[in-house]
This record gives sequence, structure tokens and C-alpha cells, in this order.
Amino acid sequence: MDLTAKRPSFLPFNFMALHNYDRLFQTISELVLCHSPSGVETEVDQYILGKFAALGISAWIDAAGNAIAKIPGNDGSRAIAITAHKDEIGGIVKRVGEAGKVEVRKLGGAFPWVYGEGVVDLLGDQQTISGILSFGSRHVSHESPQKVQQEDQPLRWEDAWIETKCTAEELESAGVRPGTRMVVGKHRKLPFRMKDYIASYTLDNKASIAILLELAATLKQPTVDVYLLASAKEEVGAIGAMYFTQRQHLEALIALEICPLSPEYPIEEGITPVLLAQDGYGLYDEYLNRKVRETASQKGIPLQLATISGFGSDGSIAMKFGHVSRAACLSFPTHNTHGYEIAHLGAIAHCIDLLHAYCEGEVL
Repeated sequence: MDLTAKRPSFLPFNFMALHNYDRLFQTISELVLCHSPSGVETEVDQYILGKFAALGISAWIDAAGNAIAKIPGNDGSRAIAITAHKDEIGGIVKRVGEAGKVEVRKLGGAFPWVYGEGVVDLLGDQQTISGILSFGSRHVSHESPQKVQQEDQPLRWEDAWIETKCTAEELESAGVRPGTRMVVGKHRKLPFRMKDYIASYTLDNKASIAILLELAATLKQPTVDVYLLASAKEEVGAIGAMYFTQRQHLEALIALEICPLSPEYPIEEGITPVLLAQDGYGLYDEYLNRKVRETASQKGIPLQLATISGFGSDGSIAMKFGHVSRAACLSFPTHNTHGYEIAHLGAIAHCIDLLHAYCEGEVL
């Protein structure tokens, strides 16, 4: 079933072919199933590079682990970057204990209660071991330590463990060790479709990678050189973007992100992307934001504005530390951020439209 007809009819924007929500959902689904905890991102790298190669676009992995494609512009003396981080949150092994129990701590902004008890994957050096994130039985009294999590205290990583039912020798043979990454198991990672919404773990930021890939397929004549940067290790400090922006002169950087839906922010769910004015790391560039807003207005693309806290992006972090002079963050409204996230495919598609128009219009 072709869902392109569901795109709002009041929008006059005809610059690109209407997006097929089915195709967009499929691309995001494939990306979600590529494990990529911060620093162990090879699986998604292979997928991204394969997509760029199929389009005939030169792409490479740099020393920091970023996957980069360059779209030459009419003015090759100037460049901008559009970033979408490819790493996901999860856990990191602290200790391999006895009886097949593995202790983990958070990697990025992960909380055990968000994942709940269920299948997780330990990405060993030689083999992936699936286990069960466990919190202990409920039918207990105050003699059991987990009783307080039922009544008084939030669940912490220190209170959880992974049951693998493997021997110490089997875990060692698989390469499970301190530092091994843990992610939600593929057993329960497959995205779920709700009408024109997609629900899934790791929409942050696999959906933004899908936007990069769509831009790679459709962006033919940008005004200036455009780097499409699938950045590494963003969840642990924007390490990949910091490395890239320290070495590549850019006139501007636009980060793609999720945007948290919460009563404290004036953000509505649905098809309308969000342009941030400020986040927890500081202000975004007002001049660049104005250019993005003007592009949206000219093309009839809806856009909402917000300032948020408890949040950072490749753009705000790179700008704060002086690596770029101008940065912006374009995002799509998302429920349950850093959990089982829900976003409208139309908002994701509008991000593609807006960035396409901006890059092929008058940049800066």
C-alpha cells in the first residue's frame, strides 16, 4: 500500500517526490536492527557504507569512526555538514560474575527500568551472547534486597544483572569481558508500525541516519559542498563530531536529532519538525536558524520552535567548544526519548524536504 497520498494536502511544497512512508519505515527498521552501541558501531557502518556505495557516492570511515559522504557543491570552496549520530545507548560490562551472571553499567543515558526485564545482547569479541536483563523475583518480603524497588527506590543498574546461563569459560571464549557492550536484543528490537507512526528502540538516532541516506539519494546540486556525517560516539560526548569539526573547516553544521515530547515544552506531536533555539549545552546560531526558518516558509514546510534542557547534539557541543561558528539542530517530535520511542514518519520526511531545499537553495 502506497501511503504517499497521506501527506497533508495543504502543503504547497513539490520540490521532491512525495515520500513513501513504507520505504522510510523499512529503512529505519533495517538500521534499528544494526547494533551500534557507542564505540562498537561496525555493524551499522557496514550498512551505511553499503547504501552510499549503491548510490555511487564516495564514502569513508575516518580515524574517529565517523561514516562520511561528500556531495560536491557548485561552490567547492565552501562546505557545510549535516550530522546524524549512529551510536545507540545501552550498557557496558563492569564484571563477569559467577553462575553466568554479568553486571553492567549505563552507556549513555540508559536506565534499566526503561528496558525492563527481557532479552539483551552482549557483543562479545568473538560471539554475541544473549541473556536476560533481570531484577529478581517479585514474590518476596523485605528480607530480599529487590523489595525496596517495588515500594521505595528507583531501580538502578547496580540492582540489575544479566542472566546468561553460560559458564565462565563460555563467556570468556565468546569474548565477554569488562568493557563489552550491551544493547537491547534483536529478539525485541524490530520496530512497530502504528498508522503513520513508527515505534522502536533507537529511533535516536537511526531515524536521522535514514534522513542522511535519503539526502544522499536525492541531493544532486547543492550550493556548496555538503558532508553527510554519520557521527560516532555522540551519546558519550559527541566525540566523532568533535574530531571531524576540528579538522574540517565548515561554514555551518546542522545536527539531526529526536526532540522530546513533554508537557514542559511547547512541542506538538505529529508531522511538524522542531528547530531548536537552545539546549543544555547553549544557544544555537540565530542567523543559521533564521535561514532554516526562511527556507521552511518559502517551501511551505511546517516548523515549530523550542528551547529544551537535559539535551545536547553534535551541533551544540561542537559550537560550544569553538569547532564551528554556526550550528543548528533540526529534530522530529518523539515520545519516550531514550526508551521505546514513537515518532511520526511525516515529521521525519519533512526534515528531508527542508534540508534538501536548504542545501540546494542559497546557503548562508
